[in-house]
Amino acid sequence: MIDRAIKSRGFDSFDLRFIGLIVAILGIGVLSIYSVTRDQNAAFPFYAKQVVWILLGAVAFLVMWLSDYHRIARLAYPAYAIILVLLVVVLFEGKSSRGAQRWIPMGPFAFQPSEFAKLVLILTLAHYYSRAPRVGWLQRVVLPGLLVFPGLLLILKQPDLGSGLSFLAVYAAMLLMVKMRSKALGVILLSSLMLFPFAWEAMWGALHDYQRQRIMAFVDPTHDTGGKGYHALQSRIAIGAGELTGKGLYGGTQSQLKFLPEGHTDFVFSVFAEEWGFLGVLALLSLFAALIWLSLEIASRAKDQLGALLAVGITCLLSFCIVVNIGMTAGMFPIVGIPLPLMSYGGSATVMTLASLGLLLNVKRRRLSFL
Repeated sequence: MIDRAIKSRGFDSFDLRFIGLIVAILGIGVLSIYSVTRDQNAAFPFYAKQVVWILLGAVAFLVMWLSDYHRIARLAYPAYAIILVLLVVVLFEGKSSRGAQRWIPMGPFAFQPSEFAKLVLILTLAHYYSRAPRVGWLQRVVLPGLLVFPGLLLILKQPDLGSGLSFLAVYAAMLLMVKMRSKALGVILLSSLMLFPFAWEAMWGALHDYQRQRIMAFVDPTHDTGGKGYHALQSRIAIGAGELTGKGLYGGTQSQLKFLPEGHTDFVFSVFAEEWGFLGVLALLSLFAALIWLSLEIASRAKDQLGALLAVGITCLLSFCIVVNIGMTAGMFPIVGIPLPLMSYGGSATVMTLASLGLLLNVKRRRLSFL
């Protein structure tokens, strides 16, 4: 009876605000993709493909919004097993591009399992922590860490450092959510600092050459400005060129003259900043901030621990990707290949993000059991 009552509900004012923010950011993203790729000589250009991904994502949003998140969470372990299998398939049969092997070809399209692995990880950890009281290091830290490790390792092997960092961000958010004691967190922090020199040496050796070059370009902006530092340099030039009001739609020189590579994917923020300037960036950041604020409100009002964990995990993932993407395009972080949620071109990322937001709205929708 409760399920029937919930399903009969329409969108309330909160839902409309939440969806309105999503639609506004999606629209800005499509406009920016169109601006930088409109002269593309193709029967099915990038901006048209992005509209298709958004429509598919809208279907995923509705499915996740209408389904009971408790039933979805019960599928977490099988879904995680399937994702691990797909990540193994990527290593052997995946499609390579720009030195990375992250996609499974599907006819004219490609599927990126690492993007969906982020949402599946949130479901898995939320399901694990909500099943029974978890006490002690073994149950709160070690066992969930063993759940995270296989997916993290397979993603780093592709290599996909951005998705790997997203995995760690979600894991850290879950640890904070289950109220790790301050003494335990202090021990973890102290141990991490003591082991950092050894871990850094091992990690540096494991990085691919282009990843090391990107870090060097971040540390020294003048390092290899015509090579691995080119993306970061052109991105900062594009953002600065926007000044206060921007150069207008189609008016950006860095993006329109193709000085800025990947303007429709990882550097879509730079394209937007050049065309709309500081005032446009301020408006865009306000939209993202409002979306995160409403997401935190959903997390704070969730009716049970599972809902709260899901909402916190999704909000953390969304915030992490926004901050890192904008930070790397502005030169504050190394370039790690994280798309800007709801704006960057990409089918897997767009569908995954909209599905996550649908699940987030699902948590809000069921927070009052008598509705």
